[in-house]
Amino acid sequence: MADNVNVMFEQQLKRLEQRVDALVNVCDQLQDENRSLKQRQDVLTAERATLLQKNEQVRARVEAMIGRLKAMEQGG
Repeated sequence: MADNVNVMFEQQLKRLEQRVDALVNVCDQLQDENRSLKQRQDVLTAERATLLQKNEQVRARVEAMIGRLKAMEQGG
């Protein structure tokens, strides 16, 4: 009877060990994915900042052109 209990205990322990190993693997994958996503977010944030800066520069140039056109209309 004790041998039977030991065998069952060993089987349960083995299953638990397999589940813990699977969880460790999932955690490793999630950490890798999270690291990758954070890097991608950093890249996208930098790209967004660059685009916002370019957009502001273009807006200023267009406003300057409109100002010059209005000045030409009034002067001409």
